[in-house]
Amino acid sequence: FEGLGSIGTWLNEQGYETTQTRFFESTRLPDCRDVDLLIIMGGPMSVNDEEEFPWLVEEKAFIRQCIESGTAVLGVCLGSQLIASALGGKVYRNPQKEIGWFPVQGVSSSDRSVFPFPREIDVFHWHGETFDLPPGAVRTATNEACENQAFQLGRSVIGLQFHLETTARSLQALVSHCRSELIPSKYVQTETTILSTGADKFRVINNLMASVLFYLTNRDDR
Repeated sequence: FEGLGSIGTWLNEQGYETTQTRFFESTRLPDCRDVDLLIIMGGPMSVNDEEEFPWLVEEKAFIRQCIESGTAVLGVCLGSQLIASALGGKVYRNPQKEIGWFPVQGVSSSDRSVFPFPREIDVFHWHGETFDLPPGAVRTATNEACENQAFQLGRSVIGLQFHLETTARSLQALVSHCRSELIPSKYVQTETTILSTGADKFRVINNLMASVLFYLTNRDDR
């Protein structure tokens, strides 16, 4: 149920042909040489659940192969954790779950090749785990609840712990499937608060996601 959200709209507008591997249905993966951009989305499992979901082993190997071949790679939430794990980073339970709309702060860099996140922006979160940065990666966004909110490896790999692709429709689907996790705490908002989001907030994060995608695909952006 965790689809592409605004990413799908951007891909269509840019004329991309998209394919999808649903590991709960099939483990047939494409050839890395045929992939312009690998997008790894979210899911309710942990990257460490290899006994229960043995396809995680193959998925991580594929991610590592794509990165080593120079393919542009974007990981969202579980996807960012899979990138970290595939490259030797440790993934583990965060001290607290983070579910709802909370700000992240961009980490400034003197390296102009690093994607610049805003100094602060409200984004949507739904995660209970975090990760150590994989070797060679740089942190590009952070916040009080979770130190590693975004990272970049080289010019072609970006991992996002948060969901810039969220739309009103995808948010409703996520809440419908996972509302049992909405036990209010410091970093977990109520269903009412989450779903009362105005259109402007979706537009801001979707525009930022478009900028990330333009950056990764080396197209004229913004």
